[in-house]
Amino acid sequence: MDETLPTATVRTEVTVPLRFPDGYVTSARVHSFHGLVDGREHLAIGLGERRDPDASPPLVRPHSECLTGDVFGSQRCDCGPQLREAVERIADAGGYLLYLRQEGRGIGLYAKLDAYALQDGGLDTYEANVALGRGADERDYTVAAQMLAALGVTRVALLSNNPDKAAQLERLGVTVVDQVLTGVHLSPANAGYLAAKVTRADHALDLPFVP
Repeated sequence: MDETLPTATVRTEVTVPLRFPDGYVTSARVHSFHGLVDGREHLAIGLGERRDPDASPPLVRPHSECLTGDVFGSQRCDCGPQLREAVERIADAGGYLLYLRQEGRGIGLYAKLDAYALQDGGLDTYEANVALGRGADERDYTVAAQMLAALGVTRVALLSNNPDKAAQLERLGVTVVDQVLTGVHLSPANAGYLAAKVTRADHALDLPFVP
């Protein structure tokens, strides 16, 4: 890992049985940490069989918290379906879901709702953040790299469509052996949101209406 990366350590590991609304069940090893640089309560959720990370890189998804999508099933984004997909795929392959407290691309829950109001007026998801005086995407994956280092993981297969996640992790000393794409979770309510991901941030999404 990058020698300049502050050291984090595992604080607690507990087993939590999971059950999703569609009936899918699995067991997770939930890790908390000491020493994360932003002081927030991020989690690393171990799924599937433990494996030697040097022999076979684990499947890892850094997933930014989305209360509206992850908990309440909002269809304005694809966060809830991506979370559900990631849990099952990582449980099958073995790896970690890194649940990062970076609501609204890092701007917070209230600001995200303010951005929604601007989107209702015609701005896309990135333009709305900027109109609020914030960055288009303020997420920082330093804590993700710290958690992986604390777990002894230096090489990952990254479950993400977002090239910025891979680029940031590489800069932080994590070797991204492969970038594994998620599914496309398209609905009438999130079509504009997904299109903005492709056109504004180069997300690898195969949408039928984006050239």
